[in-house]
Amino acid sequence: MVIFSDGGARGNPGPAAMAFVIRSENGQILAKRSSYIGICTNNQAEYRALLAALETAAELKSEAVICNLDSELVAKQLSGEYKVKNKELKQLWQKAQEFRKQFQEVKFINVPRSQRIIQEVDKLVNLTLDAKTGMT
Repeated sequence: MVIFSDGGARGNPGPAAMAFVIRSENGQILAKRSSYIGICTNNQAEYRALLAALETAAELKSEAVICNLDSELVAKQLSGEYKVKNKELKQLWQKAQEFRKQFQEVKFINVPRSQRIIQEVDKLVNLTLDAKTGMT
């Protein structure tokens, strides 16, 4: 399965939302979700989006997942290239490590914000925030 996830906060911290799309290898949409997640930082929202996507992929009985994130920090922390120094992010990182055990293979890829599906997921995040904060 291929995951595309994004999280965003308006303010840092501020009102935040997350969204993800999970596709099969042939591009079929298997799951698509977005939700308001309360007040948190942008990086926390990025992690929470990925965690929700990994949980859904596990429920769908995926053996391998490729996680596409526009957050360089999160992708590189999970790939082991960057250390996790922030206490709150460390807790989210640990949850991601637990989810990894449910799959035979997990890859984390930092993709540019210009990637088409990441743009769609980002739009879901903003629509969710607009609806929650009363903006249109």
